[in-house]
Amino acid sequence: MYYPDVPALEPDELELLCHEYMEHNATLDPHLADKLGVKRGLRNLDGTGVLAGITNVSNVIGYDKKEDGSIVPIPGRLIYRGIDIDTLAAEADANDRFMFEEVIWLLLFGSLPTQEQFAKFQKLLEHHRELPEGFADDMILNSPSPNLMNKMARSVLAMYSYDEHAEDNSLPNILRQSVNLIAELPTMMVNAYQIKRRVYDRSSMYFHLPTAGQSTAEHILSTYRADQKFTHEEARLLDLCLLAHADHGGGNCSTFTCRVLSSSGTDTYASIAAAIGALKGPKHGGANLKVMHQLDHILANVENPADDDEVREYLRKILRKQAGDGSGLIYGMGHAVYTLSDPRAQILKSHAKSLAYKKGYDEEYEMLCSIERLAPQIFAEEKHGPKKVCANVDLFSGLIYRMLGISEDLYTPLFAIARVPGWCAHRVEEVEFANRIIRPAYKYLGHNQEYIPLSQR
Repeated sequence: MYYPDVPALEPDELELLCHEYMEHNATLDPHLADKLGVKRGLRNLDGTGVLAGITNVSNVIGYDKKEDGSIVPIPGRLIYRGIDIDTLAAEADANDRFMFEEVIWLLLFGSLPTQEQFAKFQKLLEHHRELPEGFADDMILNSPSPNLMNKMARSVLAMYSYDEHAEDNSLPNILRQSVNLIAELPTMMVNAYQIKRRVYDRSSMYFHLPTAGQSTAEHILSTYRADQKFTHEEARLLDLCLLAHADHGGGNCSTFTCRVLSSSGTDTYASIAAAIGALKGPKHGGANLKVMHQLDHILANVENPADDDEVREYLRKILRKQAGDGSGLIYGMGHAVYTLSDPRAQILKSHAKSLAYKKGYDEEYEMLCSIERLAPQIFAEEKHGPKKVCANVDLFSGLIYRMLGISEDLYTPLFAIARVPGWCAHRVEEVEFANRIIRPAYKYLGHNQEYIPLSQR
């Protein structure tokens, strides 16, 4: 226990509580849910999402649906406000520039900024990267956390106390709060990491002030690294990661969480903190770390990484729960929407190769490519289902962070930094236009029982 003065439950007390729960709670049979027409996880029986709302922010396309309801796999597309992320990534390459700040504007306001608007917006973000006076000391340094996602969520909630208009849900105020959070969260993340290093890792910590004229990616690398040094190629690669993660439609777990809270009329800080909590889960934002742990495991147990047959059979063992962490999952493979390809994975894959070979990560990169190529066939053979499986964004993002020398503690927090613009855009849309609390129904399967007075029990 981190707080030894707080009495803990004894093992026998916990066992009693668990026994009491299991004795009086029947297991909910998922097959029964299917028979009742319950859309578990807000998913249809074919795995597609249940339509729960409408949005102008972004679109995720992974298949065509025929009139008879059958699904036709197609190459995936991710569209921000009507513009493919492939187009945005190509623009970044063609002009060798950072794109994340332009994507922030696009998601929040729905249009591309003029040159004048863009220059002013960059300055606006730059000027809001410093935290309020006393915030870092009171809210971060004096209350470290071993998990940075929890610390970031707590920091966002703490910003409520520094905002005299925290409860104001008008459009101007939500946009003000959104810009502040987008600018401040990278600083919160790095500060939280430094104190985590000092308290939990017993390592030296160092704090750097924001540098004028930097992009978000440059700001993160500059404040994260002790010597503040980084190459343009490194910063551009991190910028592409931020671009690729900036939004993913209204139905993904964290964005839907943000929209659910926003629909209740609660404040911006509560909505964004809840989204961070949802993203923390390994089934959502935490998957890229699982990919890297699995990659290390495969390379340690496969004698010849270039032998497709050996790799194929080891992946088969993972699916059969005979290898890996016992989950039966090949992390980085499969997606709820994408079937043939995930455009985010393709962008990161193509841009990661050069740095991988320069920094000596060619074996890791090639193994991920082998997993991407071999796993779909193994899934088809082992699962015997119609669903097509492709690599998702997590397959390559973790390797990029490793190549950039970024601690595993920051893999999921970086995902959150990238996703805040999308969350804020969806929050604005929910508050301004949806105007109805999100309240799906659950089918009650419990039994009726007679109340017996306490004195007779």
